[in-house]
Amino acid sequence: MFHNMFKLCNLEIAKLLREYIVAVGAESYYHKFVPRANKFHPLHFFSSTTDNLDLPANPSCGSFILNAVGIIRAPRGDGKETIVLVTPYNSQNTTYSDAVSLGIGFSIFSLLSHVTWLAKDIVWLAADSRYGEYTTVDSWLKDYHGPAFPGETSRIVDDACFEENNSDSLDHIKVEGHNSYVYKRAGTMAAALVLKVVDKKEEERDSLSIYAEASNGQMPNLDLINIAHYLAVHRQGLRVKIGSIIYFLKASWVKLLGEMLQHITTLAKRLNPKWKFDITSADYVEGTATLASSIYYQALGVPTGSHGAFRNYQVDAVTLEFSPRSSLNNENVRSAFLLKTGRLIEGVIRSVNNLLEKFHQSFFLYFLTAPHKYVSVGIYMIPFGILIAPLPIVAAALFSSNNGSSNKDGSWKWLQAAKVVFLIHLWAMITSLLPYVLLQLPLGTPSSFASAWAAVAICFLLITYLILWSSSIDCGWELLKSVMIVAAAIGLSLMSVINFSTAQIGAMLIVPMCLLVKPARKQTQGVFAKALMLTSNLALLVVAFPPAALLIAKTLFGASGNIDIGDFWEWAQILWSWNSATYMYLLWIHLPCWVLCLNIFLYPCIGSSSKA
Repeated sequence: MFHNMFKLCNLEIAKLLREYIVAVGAESYYHKFVPRANKFHPLHFFSSTTDNLDLPANPSCGSFILNAVGIIRAPRGDGKETIVLVTPYNSQNTTYSDAVSLGIGFSIFSLLSHVTWLAKDIVWLAADSRYGEYTTVDSWLKDYHGPAFPGETSRIVDDACFEENNSDSLDHIKVEGHNSYVYKRAGTMAAALVLKVVDKKEEERDSLSIYAEASNGQMPNLDLINIAHYLAVHRQGLRVKIGSIIYFLKASWVKLLGEMLQHITTLAKRLNPKWKFDITSADYVEGTATLASSIYYQALGVPTGSHGAFRNYQVDAVTLEFSPRSSLNNENVRSAFLLKTGRLIEGVIRSVNNLLEKFHQSFFLYFLTAPHKYVSVGIYMIPFGILIAPLPIVAAALFSSNNGSSNKDGSWKWLQAAKVVFLIHLWAMITSLLPYVLLQLPLGTPSSFASAWAAVAICFLLITYLILWSSSIDCGWELLKSVMIVAAAIGLSLMSVINFSTAQIGAMLIVPMCLLVKPARKQTQGVFAKALMLTSNLALLVVAFPPAALLIAKTLFGASGNIDIGDFWEWAQILWSWNSATYMYLLWIHLPCWVLCLNIFLYPCIGSSSKA
């Protein structure tokens, strides 16, 4: 099967795969669709990723994608549940790793077609990923869960596109029929596994990388990751890895903290042997790098693989990426590698098959610190609550102090402050919609788009301040800060429900900035205190500025080269392309708070407001 893959291309690979599927006695069909160009549209932001795609005006036969799908009906099941196995490959540039992945996928599928213990149906999707793994899997899932209407171009394609090259096909590819393109379904999906093989040449032993992050910080049930980790380590002897940020692995200050913590735990263990404090410096460094990676990818809101498409339908899924220690060109190495990966996938499928119901007893909200360690929602919600707790307290204190020292009409000054905060947030919402207008213009490069975006946003902001100048002065900076803090607290609380990681990182930047910001010209007792206040305000304003945050993120991930203004446009484009809620947070909550803090910092302290 491996050698045949390199002789075929595009549609012929799917036909060959379907021939193998039918040969083992399983049901099979073709799933065909046309990829679409992803464009930003504000009205489609909350819809599915594939709903934002525009169908090409004149799609050619070569632009259509053909996937081979096989279904095994469970001999001990009732057809109500199914387990999905996905094997992505690139039909236009099929590598040896793709061929091995397909070989492993078919071997497992062939084995499962002969076993008698299956209680759930098995669906194998050989996904042509030449236009992206996520796009292919998401399109298949959309058709799986939605009704098929004959008029939809993405579902029903002229069969001539798939039959015109029959004369040039290999002689042994003869699997055709009237039902080849009839969409078939199994039961409700209990879990899904995405199988990939990459040739990375591991140093120690064969390894398994687990990718679990889906869109907007969604994670699969922790039990699915635990099953894969346990079987890989204790049954097949694989080295299991998850993502980590290189900066924290090499940072000397993280190592120093780890050594200090190791000495503290050693001392605590001597004082009381029953205390289970046992952490080494290496474990602390690795755990910190892994935790930072888990928080970052959840906060980014972009799936780390095609498994993310399943979470849109509340299906637990992970991507299992296998890396061999040596080259797979060696027959002995390849045989041992195929045996390990095959046994692992079989074990995971058998574990899920034995469940009487879907995963529900474990966590869905967690951060990973290692493949077998995590931080649960019950732990990380406490520091977040402590972090934002001062916001309403400070807002109430500012409001009360201002009302106590003002005249009889001062109780209504907060309306002027509320008007300023509302219009700044309205400006931020308009700024978030500007890319849709700019994309209609032939600006060309990302730097041109980013420059135009910034220029138009600044012009609108100046116009807004010309309208609000008198109101922002009359209401006083204390009331303005009070209303701004209330808006920030509400925004962070709402964001914590949508994507907690984004809210956590945002709170670490916004809360200190909102609490400490004061007018630069405000008189403070002592030169040192004034210098310290100015320095802290400036530092927080610089660090919390979104482009500066992007620069810091790129530095943490070890990005080399010059930072260009077009990088920020590309970053924003990634966020809106994947419908990430982080884009809305940055433009609707973070940016207006930063602008208002800058306004307070530059506030001309006059009148009674400066004496409070």
